[in-house]
Amino acid sequence: MATVTAFGASQKSRMSTFNQIMLSLFWFGIGTHWTIILITILPYQANLIGGESVKGQTLGIVLGAGAFVSMIVAPLFGALSDRIITPFGRRRPWIVVGTLMNILGLAGLAFFPRANDLSSLPLYIFAFMWVEFWNNVATAPYSALIPDVVPQAQRGSASGWYGLMNILGTFVGAVAAIVLTINGVTNIIGLYIFIAVVLFLCMLGTVTFVREPQVTKQPPPFVLGDFVRNLFSPMKDHDFRWVFWTRFLMVMGVYTVQQFLQFYMGDVVKDFNFAGLFTAENAIAATSVFLVLFLVGALPSSIVAGILSDRFGRKLMVYISSAFQAIVPIVFVLFAPAYTITATLGLLFGIGYGAYQSVDWAMASEVLPSEDDYAKDMGVWHVALTFPQVIATPIAGFLLDNVNRLASSGGTPSTLGYNVIFALATSYFILGTVLVRRIRKVK
Repeated sequence: MATVTAFGASQKSRMSTFNQIMLSLFWFGIGTHWTIILITILPYQANLIGGESVKGQTLGIVLGAGAFVSMIVAPLFGALSDRIITPFGRRRPWIVVGTLMNILGLAGLAFFPRANDLSSLPLYIFAFMWVEFWNNVATAPYSALIPDVVPQAQRGSASGWYGLMNILGTFVGAVAAIVLTINGVTNIIGLYIFIAVVLFLCMLGTVTFVREPQVTKQPPPFVLGDFVRNLFSPMKDHDFRWVFWTRFLMVMGVYTVQQFLQFYMGDVVKDFNFAGLFTAENAIAATSVFLVLFLVGALPSSIVAGILSDRFGRKLMVYISSAFQAIVPIVFVLFAPAYTITATLGLLFGIGYGAYQSVDWAMASEVLPSEDDYAKDMGVWHVALTFPQVIATPIAGFLLDNVNRLASSGGTPSTLGYNVIFALATSYFILGTVLVRRIRKVK
């Protein structure tokens, strides 16, 4: 007779490689979705709506508003998926509904913005908040599938597949932006259509092939008052709290760098000739080349680091990956005008990012305080991804616009603001690395 775990769910059986791939397939769609929106389209549309002088702050406002929604929605719908059982499972119905409504919101992002017209900004922000809301309706319950279905001995490899799929999605998003840039013009509508198709197909693959464990005992009902009172109860757990804050700082660093890459390419690098081999057509394509090289480094490191962390420990992988990420913003400052160096740094950044992403998920799944609240607790952990978006990009955007304006007050255009925000990113990476040592349960 099978043993039982939370809510009477059958004990987890060992997963095949195919099932692990299908489990992580939706992350491929999510990676493609957010890479194209956050790194390619959102900076372009922020500049389109707000104009050159306030593009950093416009970007920060849009991203901050959407991330604030995400920060609230993820724990709520994670908790609902813990408590509501349907004939189709606890997680899968939310994944389906959230994805379909997310795709609907992409139409607003595509057609609401108008050039140099700040009156179109509120509608654009609403569309972005809609996309964030429904994306989190899908991904918060989905985040609980790894601890739901993966046995403890396979958490590292499953986390590696998660990281690999996320990075493959980033790769496809980067290539799509290059392919859809013709004669210096990027097809924004075409990119949104591409996002919708990929996201739908990946959702379909995951919900079709992943079988949730059977729940034989009815969980306690969802009570809003209890949810609010216990929302951040996982933060009382020592290890969960430090995993949360280390991830928070690492994400602060990532969003201080990646959201401004397109602006940096256009304002600082300008000449997009790569080692005499080719020349990118515009700042969007130049950023996409960086991302492609980023993924050349991230793809192998994401799967290898997850497996190695099962053998040698998670912390060692975090120390190594964080060092790689911290170096990149420093070199940006030192070698800014050289596109060949700048783009090649994507390879180094990718090695660190891929390794960290694969280990990060495994660490979180090992320190969850309660098996009865997997999705709610993963939703709280997800705040470590979304809260930095609320504050990191607005802070960096404000610093970028105002430092550049002050430095150029003498009449000479300045890009000093980029040096300031990249130095800030490095400090986030270093601090996040140092704090990993405080985690006790994870080796």
